[in-house]
Amino acid sequence: MNASVATIGLDAAAWAAWGTAVGYAGHRVPRTLFARDTSVTRPRAWERDGRRYEQLRVRRWKRLLPDAGTVFRGGVAKRHLVGRDVGSLQRLVEETRRAELVHWAVAALAPLFALWNPAPLTVAMAVYAVLANVPCVVVQRYNRARLLRMLTPRAAVEATP
Repeated sequence: MNASVATIGLDAAAWAAWGTAVGYAGHRVPRTLFARDTSVTRPRAWERDGRRYEQLRVRRWKRLLPDAGTVFRGGVAKRHLVGRDVGSLQRLVEETRRAELVHWAVAALAPLFALWNPAPLTVAMAVYAVLANVPCVVVQRYNRARLLRMLTPRAAVEATP
């Protein structure tokens, strides 16, 4: 690989700028837009209500990932949304959707690195995009599935007069 220091610096700056811009844009989107799943965030049958992720031992390693929920003013750290009432759980579900979409959007930048990188470094940027974002997406989908399982019986009980 014959990549110059300037090219690698440009790559690092591009990831940092894009990640910050997408994170900020995601932070600014009204919560109401995350009240329902989209075609991207909807549960898939193969996930088996999040149980498929348990095979990846997500519960063991998910706390090792950073929580950037408080990077921007007014943001919320997911670890602090621990209320057990329906409203708190629903808010956390919404935040998992927001975070998942942000990570997909950040990873989507990878093909643009082909504009200025040699092929091997472009591949390295794609690998980085996967390694840096897919674990975060997996955690969001795992947490959301667990929360939705928790919410179903609670919402029914709290709706009963």
